[in-house]
Amino acid sequence: MEIPEHIKPLLKTLPTKPGCYLMKDTDGTVIYVGKAINLRNRVRSYFHIGAHQDQKTRQLVSRIQDVEWILVGSELEALILEMNLIKRYRPHYNVLLKDDKHYPYIKVHWADAFPKVTVTRIMAKDGSRYYGPYTSVWAVHQSLDVLRHIFPYLTCDRTITGKDERACLYHDIKLCNAPCIGVIHQVEYRQMIDDLGKFLEGRTSPILERLRNDMQRASEQLRFERAAALRDQILAIEKVVERQKVVSPEYVDSDVLAMARSEKEACMQVFFIRGGKLIGREYFMLEGTQDTPDTEVMAEFIKQFYDQASSIPPQVLLPNEVEEANIIQQWLSGRRAKENQDMRPVEILIPREGQQQELVQMATENAIETLAALKAQWETDRHRQTAALAELESALKLTSPPNRIECYDISNTQGTYAVGSMVVFEQGVPDKKQYRRFNIRSVEGPDDFASMEEVLMRRFKRWEATNHIQTCEAITDTEQDEQQPSGTKQKAGVKVDPSFSHLPDLLIVDGGKGQLSRAMAVIERFNLTDKVPAIGLAKKEEEVYVPGHSNPIFLSRNSQGLYLLQRIRDEAHRFAITAHRKRRTKQGLTSTLESIPGVGPNRRKALLTYFGSLENICQASIEQLASVPGITYKLSQVIKAYLG
Repeated sequence: MEIPEHIKPLLKTLPTKPGCYLMKDTDGTVIYVGKAINLRNRVRSYFHIGAHQDQKTRQLVSRIQDVEWILVGSELEALILEMNLIKRYRPHYNVLLKDDKHYPYIKVHWADAFPKVTVTRIMAKDGSRYYGPYTSVWAVHQSLDVLRHIFPYLTCDRTITGKDERACLYHDIKLCNAPCIGVIHQVEYRQMIDDLGKFLEGRTSPILERLRNDMQRASEQLRFERAAALRDQILAIEKVVERQKVVSPEYVDSDVLAMARSEKEACMQVFFIRGGKLIGREYFMLEGTQDTPDTEVMAEFIKQFYDQASSIPPQVLLPNEVEEANIIQQWLSGRRAKENQDMRPVEILIPREGQQQELVQMATENAIETLAALKAQWETDRHRQTAALAELESALKLTSPPNRIECYDISNTQGTYAVGSMVVFEQGVPDKKQYRRFNIRSVEGPDDFASMEEVLMRRFKRWEATNHIQTCEAITDTEQDEQQPSGTKQKAGVKVDPSFSHLPDLLIVDGGKGQLSRAMAVIERFNLTDKVPAIGLAKKEEEVYVPGHSNPIFLSRNSQGLYLLQRIRDEAHRFAITAHRKRRTKQGLTSTLESIPGVGPNRRKALLTYFGSLENICQASIEQLASVPGITYKLSQVIKAYLG
């Protein structure tokens, strides 16, 4: 194909060294991240004849407006940087682990004297031990309910001295060993929590052996109550272990990976083999997999999954070969050595026969069944969405089902870093590509009414501008049809944002009469009263306020329509809070880096691009800081001194 004129200068300046490249669209949004041993050859290949055999690549290339690159020293460094960049930007054309920011982990607060056990969605380097990720937070809590009967860990906020007068109710119902009154001492409590961790890892044999010995000693010392408690603990562990499928006592700890695919997504099944037993399984969804070979999809899953996995086994079994197997194997071995202090290399194997091959086949069958079940669930959800939209049409007296619903919310901290959110649901399903956030500019202090008015003014001004652009384009097209040969068109050169180019069939504001009246004032200002129906949804009683009615509408508590409204409102609230926190964090990040002498805008950008976050910059060594382009060794010492 013909190389676009704006791309030719970029291709000439590309180095022939290893590194990562970031492809951007006209808005400067990163739409694809890749890596290469030779950056020039790899990036140029996208624009060669025959490079666009699939639709996905053709679409990508048509949107490339700019290409940036970052040089690294080796193929392994390129792989690690690529993963960090994908995690940071989540580019549209990369294969991505779906909802990976929200997977839950079991967290053991090991740095505390008496560690608690909680559920978290963030792994931090805080001395805690993490287990996961899991795909269902409900299943995690169910597991912890079982574990707490076996290992009665603390859940209260008491300062443990062992000298409290009495324990709480949990001790009476055998869900806490009461270190607060000295029933169990610190060494014994920490041993119990260590056992809990080994149990989660599937290493139950050493626990059972030690508990049986402890029970025997307690019995010999006539400590019959202690012996009975240990007996109950042993029986509870054995009951759980009995349900785990035995693979082979000599079997190496392994993860078994397999895949099933639909048109645009892939379902990945992971079996966890520990201590010769199948201790659990999880499934994960990948998006953006269309027109991508199985070998590449599997490679992307391995990188993204093990980048956030709490542990890596010495063996990973796959159904087929993967791209970059050697370099991925090297990276996995390095991660395992760092996390587990185990220097044995990680093996990636493709078994062709025997029990290992049967396990891979079983994982594949599970992946196929899981994807089929998910498709059936999605179909059921579609029926519910249709019913919900029909209910809203009837209850709100709309002229048609509200196929496009927009909802707005405001989030701030005492009026600072205020952010407005706009979420879009199409056919009852969130369309996250059309979500938008608005940093509040004109409002001082905590005034949600004025903030909502500003957000809606900006939203409809953009619709008005977009509508004007499209009208001009239509006129231009007509003139060209009359004046120019068929097939030629002059481009207006202005990008139309789909989030603002369409009016909503229903507009929701989070709040009651006050918020709705401000919204209606804006709608009237743009002469859209007859085109944009609006409601306010108040959280207290879930009442629905409609313009022109003093009393709210109450939908049935079992109504699919109410459920959809609640879901949309909650999503707008979540998105507003997330955007607010990002703005607050970014402001704090900028202020921190700006205070360091010698670190100007270019160096701040270089540091953030290289490390991805302030936390990673703080944790970096002086040598790592000095490896960033533009950061001298002397300046790295200054940065380290400021950030600690």
